[in-house]
Amino acid sequence: MTNWLPAPKRTVTTLASAAALVLGLWVSPTFAKDPFRTNNPRPIGDNTEAAFNSIFKEGNYKAAKNYLQKAEASEANEPLAHAMMASLAYTTQDWETLKSHAIKTQQTAQQLKSTDPLRANLYTAVGQFLEGSYDFKKDGPVGALGKLQKVFQYLDEAKKIDPKDPELNLLTGYMDLMLAVNLPFSDPAQAIEKLEKYASPSYLAYRGIAVGYRDLKKYPKALEFVDRALALTPNNPEVLYLKAQILRSQGKNKEAQYFFKKAEGKLAQLPNSSAAQITYEQCRNQNRLDNGSEDKGRNCAEERNKVRQRSN
Repeated sequence: MTNWLPAPKRTVTTLASAAALVLGLWVSPTFAKDPFRTNNPRPIGDNTEAAFNSIFKEGNYKAAKNYLQKAEASEANEPLAHAMMASLAYTTQDWETLKSHAIKTQQTAQQLKSTDPLRANLYTAVGQFLEGSYDFKKDGPVGALGKLQKVFQYLDEAKKIDPKDPELNLLTGYMDLMLAVNLPFSDPAQAIEKLEKYASPSYLAYRGIAVGYRDLKKYPKALEFVDRALALTPNNPEVLYLKAQILRSQGKNKEAQYFFKKAEGKLAQLPNSSAAQITYEQCRNQNRLDNGSEDKGRNCAEERNKVRQRSN
């Protein structure tokens, strides 16, 4: 989801977003739907899987909310569902709901301890991470640091069980990449390799790699991987927006505007914060095309604020 901010703050909040956003497309004839695995699939419920696809494949948060409301009744023991509920609360800054579902993510994860210790540790880490984002908002970075230490402890336990698990590598690949991009003397190569080799579903792995290369200002590689993601999720407004950003960074403003416009056509299905940012950047890019300056022409801040204040 998406974003995905000054460096220390960006690191913590981006990780919090990643923890929530980077979660769930494989249909098994025997088990319930598992978005991550072709081998040894886990019994993840239909509504949880539909919500995952709505958010991450289609970029449709409004549809996902409806599926998650159903999942809360019928699949209340699935930690992925609660993690996504917390993710949606994060996008609307509903901090108390975020905290509630962060705790439920941990509680339901612990119920898997005897049957699926990998996912038990993984989602205990996710729940701690989400609760840490609440603490960060309420108390600042000091309050979140203790949670981060626990996150890495639980992730280490999950890695001991199966270091090549695709669900684990999707989440930790995103987290490692965000850390490597935002912290000095860090090498993102290992995180990129993890996402490319072991993470699933592929469209989310490619998207994460594209974001990493974008932030590293390696735009041709970023474009390569965003195109791979778009081949699998051609109508996702967040991926269209990502491609627009990369093209604009290469100075290809006219090409970028095409993808900004395509993303803008689907703003109604996105959270207000994401829709407002796309509106703002599209407006500034159009000003540059029309007037040679992003600050001449339409009042982009005003347009952004109108979108931000619309009813959810």
